[in-house]
Amino acid sequence: LVRVGAALVALGAAIVLASPSALLPLVAGRAVEAAGAAGLTVAAFRIAGRDRSGRSTGLVAIGNAAGGTLGLFVGAGAAQLLGWRAALVMPLLALTVLPAVLRPAGRASRAGQAGQAGQAGQAGSTRPGAPAGRFRDALPLGLLRRPGFRRPALLMLALATVNFALVYGAPRRVAALTGWGPLPTGAAVASVALAGALLCWQLVRLAPALGTARVRVLLAAGSAAAAAAAAFAPWPPVVLLGSALSSLVTAGGQGVLTGSAVGGLAPERQGGAIGLFNLAFPAGVAAGPVLAGFADQTVQFLY
Repeated sequence: LVRVGAALVALGAAIVLASPSALLPLVAGRAVEAAGAAGLTVAAFRIAGRDRSGRSTGLVAIGNAAGGTLGLFVGAGAAQLLGWRAALVMPLLALTVLPAVLRPAGRASRAGQAGQAGQAGQAGSTRPGAPAGRFRDALPLGLLRRPGFRRPALLMLALATVNFALVYGAPRRVAALTGWGPLPTGAAVASVALAGALLCWQLVRLAPALGTARVRVLLAAGSAAAAAAAAFAPWPPVVLLGSALSSLVTAGGQGVLTGSAVGGLAPERQGGAIGLFNLAFPAGVAAGPVLAGFADQTVQFLY
């Protein structure tokens, strides 16, 4: 998965760099890059999932959120210094850590294959008809019928949607309230979002003691409070606080809820479950700005 993801990132970047300024090939190249980046993200969570404490998964989630926040600045700087194509091939930076990632990925793969072989042998020796049923049960989409998977996945989708709606909307509110230009506004919003992502480690650390139900309530309440603060508060610091809180619960939620979604599943099903669960995050990345833009246009139309 790591190698295929890296190859897709490289291929997509090559398409972008070789394409003329026409929109269609650029979009196609970015889509290939996005597929590779998604594969690398899933691989990171699968490797971290070997740590049953959930702390490794939390660290990956923090890295994911921090990278997404810093990427706004790095991409803007690259576009100004090297041209707009440089911002479109930023995923190439992920390839610099490929050698370090392949070692734990190889260990996880060997351990997973050994576990699958042992469980398949045991199932075959006790129940002759089991392999076909096991195959049908292992289909990733079948996980959507499990409330233990569906609920954390839907919560993750909601958290990511709110967060990236604020990534789109919070800078506009701060600029409207302060009169700041794009650079100071972007710096303020990105700084508090990064701080929120880093502070979520405390939530990840306390999650086992709080319990699954309380953590989910905290995540949902935090996201709702963040959205309300960013959308309706008349003071810029409160808007920024809402953006930081949303970043905190989204990053922390991705770390905590990943373990919750795959809990109770057999080891051979956990890889597919992690991959399917993490689709909720990019779905929120896409849905959040769309909903924020729609809300913005609706308000402008009404007033």
